[in-house]
Parts: sequence; structure tokens; C-alpha cells
Amino acid sequence: MVGPAAVARCRCFPTFPAKDFAVQHPTTPIATRTYGLASKLALLFAVLTTTVSVSGQTNNAPKTDVGDRMLTQYFQLETASLSTDVVTPGMTLPELEEQQSTDRKRLAEMLGLDPMPERTPLKPVIVSTEQRDGFRVQRLHFQPSPGLYVAANYYLPPKCDEPLPTILYVCGHANTVKDGVRPGNKAAYHHHGVWFARNGYTCLVIDTIQLGEFPGQHHGTYRLGKWWWNNRGYTPAGVEAWTGMRALDYLETRPEVDADRFGVTGRSGGGVYSWWIAALDKRIKVAVPVAGITTLHNHVVDGCVEGHCDCMYMINTYRWDYGRVAALVAPRPLLISNTDKDSIFPLDGVVQIHRQVRDVYELYGEPNHLGLQITEGPHKDTQELRVHAFRWFTRFLRDDHELIRMPADKCIELTDLAVFDTPPADERVTTADQWFVPEVQDPDPNWQESLLQKTFAGWPSGDQIPALDTKRIATSVKDGIRCDVYQFDSQQPFRLPLFVLSAEPEPKEADPQETKPAKDSSAEPPSADANNATPNHWTVEVLGQEAWEEVAGGLASILPKQFPDAVGSDDRFQTLSKRLKQDPTGTLVLFPPRGIGPTQWSGNDTKRGHIRRRFMLLGQTLDGMRIWDLRRAIAAVRSIPEFDDAPLTLRGSDHAAAWILYASLFDQPVTELELIHPPSNHQDGITLLNVSRVVDMFSIMKQAESRSKLNVWSDVASEED
Repeated sequence: MVGPAAVARCRCFPTFPAKDFAVQHPTTPIATRTYGLASKLALLFAVLTTTVSVSGQTNNAPKTDVGDRMLTQYFQLETASLSTDVVTPGMTLPELEEQQSTDRKRLAEMLGLDPMPERTPLKPVIVSTEQRDGFRVQRLHFQPSPGLYVAANYYLPPKCDEPLPTILYVCGHANTVKDGVRPGNKAAYHHHGVWFARNGYTCLVIDTIQLGEFPGQHHGTYRLGKWWWNNRGYTPAGVEAWTGMRALDYLETRPEVDADRFGVTGRSGGGVYSWWIAALDKRIKVAVPVAGITTLHNHVVDGCVEGHCDCMYMINTYRWDYGRVAALVAPRPLLISNTDKDSIFPLDGVVQIHRQVRDVYELYGEPNHLGLQITEGPHKDTQELRVHAFRWFTRFLRDDHELIRMPADKCIELTDLAVFDTPPADERVTTADQWFVPEVQDPDPNWQESLLQKTFAGWPSGDQIPALDTKRIATSVKDGIRCDVYQFDSQQPFRLPLFVLSAEPEPKEADPQETKPAKDSSAEPPSADANNATPNHWTVEVLGQEAWEEVAGGLASILPKQFPDAVGSDDRFQTLSKRLKQDPTGTLVLFPPRGIGPTQWSGNDTKRGHIRRRFMLLGQTLDGMRIWDLRRAIAAVRSIPEFDDAPLTLRGSDHAAAWILYASLFDQPVTELELIHPPSNHQDGITLLNVSRVVDMFSIMKQAESRSKLNVWSDVASEED
């Protein structure tokens, strides 16, 4: 049960001048937006309903309109900055080819495939071969890595007199469990394999690690709370790409296969795996990814991320839009295929990807190798989509322009396609996230530079860094406690507050023989050195949301004009007052970074999770950007004239302690760090891209200790982990 004090704390969100939070255009807050808005009318309706819901807030709810507007504008600005063309003006073909070579290596890295895993023995096992009407089907399995079993169905013509063009079919999500039998999602797409076998191809249809015959996971950050996947640089997309590449290795061993005529296709999840495999492996000669790609704008701004699990996404270390992935297929024949009413791969984004890739094919002089197929319908495996895919493969793998006369009919009981009766005891499919991308064992001596490149590449740089523009916007004194409110620019559009508190010194008794002229104090608030009480040490306390709620009632008590909708708490104020008066020569700065307190955004845990995922798609994390905010807050404090190079301590608990730890590694050292219950390892800590591949917590602690006095109140790791 929530008591009155807790309710009061939750209501303390200050109001600052509207000009400081101006947004260029009216926007729908990210936290309330749904993906796949079909038209401008729908967008207008969303804006209107959002406006009503915000204006209708009561004093019992947190004020999140400021934070929602900032967050929405932030995602728009960041996405726009990354949405650039693949072919730049004046680019030559050799320059494009060099870029593709670099990008292919970078994509492998962002999928957790750098270094590429060892190509260990595949250990293929054909469980059965069955003759059917016009085709054969084999149930088999192989191991791309030891214990990483892949169950597959291999479709062949009744007789193979020569090596045939071969299709790797990768599957989207489909739950096929029936009566306790788990035939895998490959069974749901068997009609594709049957068609290819009946029409002169061989076709290998493979399971994914989730919804295959093993209950692996694709939804780590989507709903399972496995944010450490980002830290590890792990994405199930990398496992699916690896199993696809190793499937080609297996197919090359089969006498029925012409390894110079490989094609890849799949729909939805299979569409995106087709992109990964074709982009990384040049053995793929023709690709037809179906409903598997759209723009970063669709994912981040329009909210399509809320309809996708982690298998759709690389760890976006190099901050790409998805046209960059698609361009890696060029100049090989590529058909981009989608429906016009697909809510999670919207039409406008698909067309934009095609436009960007078209420039690449034109520079190669192969415009006829690129096609765009849009059919009517929702996100669904339709006959219209299949027919065009079959035609594309027949044209480019068989040099045949015959009409497609045979439909792809489902003709097999799904449970007949299961490969395993029981999972092998040595399977490592269900634990792939724990071993597929290893943690760093021996950090490079230049790991701080690697952090900037691999973990914090999403921080502003150069002209992107705004001037601090630190300004005092309010001052109030109550019962001997003074509070100055400052604002500074961290990153557009986030203008963040600093609450600077100090104890006012007791006034001296006036000498009756001494008189001084009266001073007009109405022109501006008194400065921090009033009564000659310049503080000699400053402490910046970095607040998470829970810590903010502990102090917000006290701030509302001393700053009623800045918290007009809040209920001040005298108890909370007295707690602050006692703390300050016990250290009368110290100044306490309370700092809530973005998304906390004054800039908190709305949404339940699920919505907030998808907000965090948006940061990852931008090559950032929310924690990483809060570390940036703290770096800027430290600079803003140092820009306050009264600071005057005083000793500076940073203090924080839990996640805030981790923000402090990382922020302390950069810029001018601070005097002291006070870390209360910081995380002891990266798996249980804050979310930072690739950090576990770069450095361990022990090295970070040692480096922080070499720069500042370090006080830790917890069982922090004392050895490498």
C-alpha cells in the first residue's frame, strides 16, 4: 500500500519557464505513441488525444508532459542525424566497394561475430528420408557450434541427376506446438520448401533458436529484462546469422547442391535473417527478404520497435540506419518484398530503403538486379508474396522466365516434421546468450579509448555539443537553507536542472557604533557568498527516480513557485536542513539526469522498456546518456562562479553510483567518489553497449581510484569478474 507521504513525493515535479522546454513542432509523446500509424489523420488524432490526456492530469499523477515532449523531440533529432544516404555525392565505385568491405566487418561485429566463431565440425545427422508426392523430405540436424543444434527439413526433387540451385529458407516466428510435440517453426513454412523441390531446386528450411524445437530466447530486452545482452554485445540476430552461414557450409557438402547458385529467403523474422546472411556471406547469389526491413525512423520515432523482438536488431555500435545493411547485398540480385498494410514494416520505410539501395545498384551499373515488390495485405505470408519470390529466383538462379503455374500448398502434418524426440542432453541452444559472445578476459591497455568507440559512440561530439549556457533561474531561502536552481544544456533538447543547496550562516550581531548604508537587494537574488560564507567543498548527489522522490517533497517546500502542483513535505525539508546545517561550509547539488524527476516521461514498465530499446537502436543506452548528462552537470557546476575550484565530491546509490563511476573516467578528475551499493559486475549493472567485451569492472574501479579518492559502501568486486 502507498501511504500519503509516498503519494506526495510522486507528485513533486517542478515547473520551469516554458521557453526552456520549447519544442519546434507539436509531437506525439513516445511513451503514448503506438506503431504503424496509417495516415496523417491518425497522427493528428494521436496528437489531439495526447494533448487532452496531458491537460487532464490531476495533482495525483506525475507531471510528465515536459519529459514526454523532450523525449519525443530527442528521438526525432537523433534519428534524423543518422538517416543519411549510403551513396554520398561524388562517391566512386572503388570508394563504395571499400566502404562495403569495412561495413561487412562492422556488421559482423555488431552481430557478435567478430571474431567469427570457429567453424567446428557440423556433425550432421539425417534422421529420416521420406518420399512424398513430387518431392522428398529429410529430417536432419547439424551443429553450427558445439551444442548449438539446428533442426532442419531438407526438400529435394524425387531424383537429382545433377547439382541443383538451392534455397536456404529461414523462418519467421510461428508457434507450432501440438499435443506436446514441438516440430519447430520450420514446419509452419514447409510449403515453401515443397514448392522449390517440386520445381527443380533443393531447399533447406531451418529452425530458429526460439520457436524451433528448442525453447531458446529472442525476447531478452523485449520482455525478459535481460538488458545485459546489450552489455555483452549479444543479440539473437547474430546466432541466426551464424546458423544460416553454417547451413551453407552444410549444403556445400551435399552432392545435390550447386554451391554457385545459392539463394536465401524468408518472411518476417526470416526476412531479417535473409538480410543478415546475404549481407555477410557472398556465397548467396540471390536474395528475397520478405517483410524484414524498414527505416530507423519507423522503428524509433513511429514505434515499430514495440512490435519486434531482439532478433530483428544488431547492436548498433556504428549507428547505422538500415539502408546500410541492405546495401551490402549489392550488386547481387535482390528483391525487396513487402505488403502495403504491414504495421511493423510500414510501406514508407520500405520504399525509403529501396530508394537508398537503388543508388548503390546504379553506381554498380546493375539497376536490373534490384526489384521492389509491394502487394496488398497485412503482415502475413500471402500467395502474392510467394509468387514474386519464386519468379525472382527462377529468373536469376535458373535463367528461366517461365510463368509460375503451381501454388505453394501446405501438404504435411506439422508434427511429422519434428526432428528430435527429446532435446539432446548437451544442447546449448537455450543458453546461447551466456556463451555465444564471450566477455573480455584481458582488457586492452587502451580500453578507455575503446569505450568511447564501442560503448559511448552515441555521445555528442564536435559541433553536436551545445554550449552549457548555465543559468540561475530561481533562488529561495527557508529557515536558514538557501536553494539556487540552475539549468544547463546537456544535449538538445535536454535542458536539465541543478538544485544547489547550502546553509545560510547565522548573521553577526551588528556593532552599535557601526552603520552601513542600506543595499537594494531586489534587483537580483543574493549570491552564494552572502555574509562572506563561501563554501569550501561541494558535493553533487546524482539522483535516480527513487532518490528523487525522497528529496522532491523537501525541494517543493523551499521552492513552492517551481513546484506549483506539488505538496511540499516539511519532514523532507527538515531532513535536508539537518544535513546541510551539520556541514555548514559545504554545498550540496542535487542532480536528476534525463528521464528522472523534472524530465520524467510517462509510461508503464513495458513502455519504459521500449523507450530503453529505442536508445539501443540509436547506438546508445539510456544509462550511457545519463552518464553524458552527469559529465555535463559536472562541467555546469564548475562554471558557477561561486564554485571557485572548490573540492568536488560525487555521490550516488545503485545505478547512480555506476553513472558516477563511468563519468569519473573522463574530463578533469574530481576530488572524491562516494559510491553506495554500486553494481559489482556488468551483468547485474547498468546497461552500456558492448561494455563486457571491452573492460571488466575491476579495471574500471582501479582506474577511477587512480584519479579520485574512492569510497565504496558495498561488496564491490575486488577481483576481475
